[in-house]
Amino acid sequence: MRLRRFSCLLLLCAAAAYPQAKVVTVLTLDGEIDQISARYLVRGLERAQRDHAELAVIQLNTPGGLGLSMDAIVASILASPVPVAVYVTPPGARAASAGVYLAMAAHVAAMAPGTHIGAAHPVDSGGADIQGAMGEKVLNDSVASLKSLAVLRGRSADWADDAVRRSISLTETEALARHVVDLEAPSLADLLAALDGRTVKTADATLTLHTAAVEIRPLPMTIADRFLGFVINPDLAYILLVLGILGVIFELTSPGAIAPGVAGALCLVIAFIAFGSLPTNVGGIIFIILAVVLFIVDLKAPTHGFLTAGGVVSFVLGSLLLFPPWRGAAGGAGAVARPFAVSVSISPVTIVVMTVVIVAFFVFVLAKGIGAQARKVSFGSEVIPGTTATALTDLGPDGLVRMGGEQWSAVAEGGAIRAGDKVEVVSRDGLRLLVRRAAQQGGA
Repeated sequence: MRLRRFSCLLLLCAAAAYPQAKVVTVLTLDGEIDQISARYLVRGLERAQRDHAELAVIQLNTPGGLGLSMDAIVASILASPVPVAVYVTPPGARAASAGVYLAMAAHVAAMAPGTHIGAAHPVDSGGADIQGAMGEKVLNDSVASLKSLAVLRGRSADWADDAVRRSISLTETEALARHVVDLEAPSLADLLAALDGRTVKTADATLTLHTAAVEIRPLPMTIADRFLGFVINPDLAYILLVLGILGVIFELTSPGAIAPGVAGALCLVIAFIAFGSLPTNVGGIIFIILAVVLFIVDLKAPTHGFLTAGGVVSFVLGSLLLFPPWRGAAGGAGAVARPFAVSVSISPVTIVVMTVVIVAFFVFVLAKGIGAQARKVSFGSEVIPGTTATALTDLGPDGLVRMGGEQWSAVAEGGAIRAGDKVEVVSRDGLRLLVRRAAQQGGA
């Protein structure tokens, strides 16, 4: 027992003598700033805090993104007890528009050679200036926000003003000279070496970085994040919505097909997941559903194409309203936010193609299915009484007859019937027919 306690004591002493390696959490944002990337970065900074990381590095390459998503990332950086470095990399990368705010919010802002930063003027989702009083309001709010971040981190407030009002961009050399960023580093290793011993002030305390010998711990996006990042695309979400509706309708009109119904349901689920992460206008979805209803009604109760024409108009209108430009990045009407140049809209070509597809589906495919259901049944027990058949053998009274290309066992009533005579089916008993001589042939 004493030996075991002594061994435990030695292990504790060894652990104290050789502390665990310090950790640097590395996050990578390569693309637009949206809800998915915001969730990823916020989760990554929380992970860095749980791991007691020495530093969290955000490797950044972005053209900009949604204002609300940017605000969430900036708030997370400002509240982080772990120092955050935003590193614009690799060569050719940029921190544009909303990306400028992330760099200004970081405790350390660094750039690799061949990169640039700036052009933070707010625009609407189509890339155009925001006009009128709202445009002035958004511009002033954006300027004040970026300047406050620059002052907080000891960087150039004058350039922050120029970046927003005049869309000024700087190379890494110019940015370093104008005190927009803190240092230039060719690689992540160079960045960590340059930061060793640097003092930074976080939300909780003033810390000295020890990054000379650290464990670099990359935290990539999860599979779920990558999947959502793929499906959160206006064109793809729109196409999935239309295909999902068509698949479900095809299953309802042709029961038993199964595959179209399952595929349609999956498309609808994925589409609505995407809509949940996009600035979707519910009115657009309602117009598209109304168009489908008009198509179906016109097929069942023909109105010489009037309802179909109305359906086409409703479908196109719903497609245009699905992601309206006035809701593109600002998060909805009345929201005070900073929208940036990332378009959230459906391509006109996609709208034209899907309109043709859905009209063709209803006019040709669904019309044929409904027509087939409306036709009189030509086989089965429902049509046998009164049907004319031909005797294949003498019926005296048992024998064989041919009806509708099929051979049946038959029993004659009212006397024997010769082979080749026409007979009329009276009734059916299982696989046997009760027949009599056809009236036009007269008596035996």
